Amino acid sequence: ASVLEPAQKCCTENIHPFLPSILEELMGPVSSGFAEVRSLFDKEVNEIIQDFQKTNDLTKLKENVGQLINLPFNSVKMEPCYLKVNLLQELLQDLRSRFKVSHIDLIIQKTQNFMQELMENAVYTFEQLFSSSQQADSARVATTIEKVKLRVLK
Repeated sequence: ASVLEPAQKCCTENIHPFLPSILEELMGPVSSGFAEVRSLFDKEVNEIIQDFQKTNDLTKLKENVGQLINLPFNSVKMEPCYLKVNLLQELLQDLRSRFKVSHIDLIIQKTQNFMQELMENAVYTFEQLFSSSQQADSARVATTIEKVKLRVLK
């Protein structure tokens, strides 16, 4: 009871006014990291479409779609996404001194884990939607892939 009022006053005067600007500053790298995940997924599916349009090989298409499931675990391809979030390191250093924020590396790692999880969900959803909508008509396959991709990105 004796600590409540001073603690509330401290939070109201020293922390609460800064929260919107802090969140806005932190969301920049986080948003760009997630945008990079989206962009990578889009690029990879576009490559599958282009490859299929060149070869018109349904077996190769199934193989490429099957390989897409490994994308979240491909550290080389996911690296640009993770690098966007590494900018948090600098931003959080400033918060560390002002607000005693600890475990900066854990915050970055958790964000990167969420990015990987988002990619896992995207490729899984893509694979499920595509497998349920596969057609024998190879002329419409590229259009179907594009529609599924847009559905996942939505």
